[in-house]
Amino acid sequence: MRAIWFVSQIALFGLIASRMMSIPNYFQYYVAGLSVMTLYSAAIFIGFDIYEEAEHGVFEYLLSLPVSRKQLVLGRSIGGGLRAFIYVGPLIALSLYVIGATNPLSFLVALFALFLFSFGVSGMSITIAVIIKSSDRFDILMGVLDALIVRLSTAMYPLAVVQAANPLYGGLASFNPVTYAADLFRWGTGIEAIITLSNPLWPLLGIIAFFAFFTFFGVIIYDRRIEGGGWQ
Repeated sequence: MRAIWFVSQIALFGLIASRMMSIPNYFQYYVAGLSVMTLYSAAIFIGFDIYEEAEHGVFEYLLSLPVSRKQLVLGRSIGGGLRAFIYVGPLIALSLYVIGATNPLSFLVALFALFLFSFGVSGMSITIAVIIKSSDRFDILMGVLDALIVRLSTAMYPLAVVQAANPLYGGLASFNPVTYAADLFRWGTGIEAIITLSNPLWPLLGIIAFFAFFTFFGVIIYDRRIEGGGWQ
């Protein structure tokens, strides 16, 4: 269903919006952002796996294994991010077919950033799941976060358009990990017309910080919350 959604977004919304907007190369711009949006959506689902494991008693088995809590949460975060990246890989390949990539080195840097972004989103999902311990509340919160994080970013519209709509939205979009990932992916594929990204170092550092925070903060939360209280 997610693959069908991705293709339909390209074939319908992308083509229609590119004819409506007076932004050069908007179709390529939107396709790149759509890839990051899909990667974010796929990486979030590791949190739902946490609840399924709790329901079926897998947690007790995992805690009995000769591995530390740190290794356990790092493995889940990296595994969830890698699974999401493998799943979205064919869709990213389709995006590259539509967009093209002019600089292989820049694209490899962008691909590395997408890896870290995927791992960071998985760590965020695991951290929130362990804190809440309620599948219903987690589902609602993830829906709210998806609406806010994705929409208040440059995944769908350039930063200048977001700032013109509301300066507050533009400020939030400037410090959004989805913005960092989308802009780096566009920079890596060589979309130059509407990219204001002059130095890829800052968004790359932003994604590294996002990955590190939710990975290591997730280890602490996981260790403290995994056995305390019941799961709903």
